[in-house]
Amino acid sequence: MRTRDLSRAFEPDYPEVGERLRARRRARGLSLRALAEKLGVSPSLISQIERGRARPSVSTLFAIVTELDASLDELLFNDERQSGSAAASEKAARRSPVQEAGTRHHIRLASGVVWERLTTASQPGVEFLFVVYDVGGASSPGDTYQSHAGYEWGYVMSGVLEVIIGFDRYVLQPGDAVSLDSSVPHRLANAGDTPVHAIWFVLGRDADPRLIGRLSTS
Repeated sequence: MRTRDLSRAFEPDYPEVGERLRARRRARGLSLRALAEKLGVSPSLISQIERGRARPSVSTLFAIVTELDASLDELLFNDERQSGSAAASEKAARRSPVQEAGTRHHIRLASGVVWERLTTASQPGVEFLFVVYDVGGASSPGDTYQSHAGYEWGYVMSGVLEVIIGFDRYVLQPGDAVSLDSSVPHRLANAGDTPVHAIWFVLGRDADPRLIGRLSTS
């Protein structure tokens, strides 16, 4: 499977992403050191991300947006969270329901992962993504894992994807799918010698945990 040309797609400018992260951190009254301690990373890493000199891994990015009570789209693409106002409803009604392939928002993360947003705008509590794991790419480095609120579903289109959920390991081939409670520590990694292409859907990363509890037991 050939990788799509991203030259026409929108990729965030990392210094601008860092500026938004810094503004959000300060608005929450957190110092660099305090945020780093909460995330279990070094203050220098947070500083480098804020200055646009480093890209976070998937796990670090999820941890940052959770701790700062922000959405991925707010930090990455400067999209405001949708509200229930009449103006927001009217704006949403005017927006085309079609997200063209050549204009998708995307971001390259430090861990050899590319996310492309498959929605035309930020959707509260929803992340619908086309994901690429480069050879050697993973959601978190080494033997570390990520966990966050929500529930997620993935479908592998090409390549071989290793999925570790808690103490269980699964190897997904093209056509395989997986669902998991995102609060359980997990790690996704390319287990082959070609890029992995997959469709990923995350629901409720920032939603009411009672909803997620119903999802995970249904």
